[in-house]
Amino acid sequence: MQENRIDLKFASLRAQGTKAFVAYICAGDPSFEATRALALGLEKAGVDILELGVPFSDPLADGIVNQLASQRALEAGATPYGVLECVRQIRRDSQIPIVLYTYINPLMALGFETFHRDAEAAGVDGLLILDLPPDEDAPELASVPGIRRIRLIAPTTPNARIARITAQADGFIYYVSREGVTGEQSSVADTIGEHVEAIRRTTSLPVVVGFGVSNPDQARQVARLADGVVVGSSIVKRIAQFAGQPEMPELVAEFVRPLAAAAKLA
Repeated sequence: MQENRIDLKFASLRAQGTKAFVAYICAGDPSFEATRALALGLEKAGVDILELGVPFSDPLADGIVNQLASQRALEAGATPYGVLECVRQIRRDSQIPIVLYTYINPLMALGFETFHRDAEAAGVDGLLILDLPPDEDAPELASVPGIRRIRLIAPTTPNARIARITAQADGFIYYVSREGVTGEQSSVADTIGEHVEAIRRTTSLPVVVGFGVSNPDQARQVARLADGVVVGSSIVKRIAQFAGQPEMPELVAEFVRPLAAAAKLA
């Protein structure tokens, strides 16, 4: 399998003895132009991997903050192919690894295999499809060399199934630290360490942890236990808060900088 930006980033982080900071934003919220500016600003603020949400009308795994972001993007005219064009624009100035965070319906509407090929051509490095169980995935799409299929594992996933999921994964494993939907939490789950270790017994892939991480202290706690940490809702909340202000990308990047620094110092 040919290496891509995700593989190279984790190799670089391992060599430095540090952890990955992954940021989630919804593409097209409040506009694709803003998303491009945010991507470049977040990279400068210390983000290692960017998750771009593909706006969808029924994002069942997302809490209210990310649901509203998706709604704003759709109302502004965002489409899946608009997201790919946004990735092309980001690629003019950045080689930050980009993972599309999406649901299966938009991809099926466009043609599953076609979308994979177009995403690779645009410069997408990974796909995280929230509602596609690995049992129902299309094995032939593993032949798309530039796209890593990121898999989700939950606190309720049995050990036998963890092994099945990791066997079909590449890029990294996304461990969902809490049951339920995305959103800020007042504390991190106390079972993260044991679940990450259970996953590591089945794979050599990096394990990143998300869902509920919202401040530097939590980012540091999680990064000590895993290979990386994902922050989404608290970033998306600031995008909404500062929307309409010309300096919005800079203000969001300033919020993210201490989060990224905390993860790397873990």
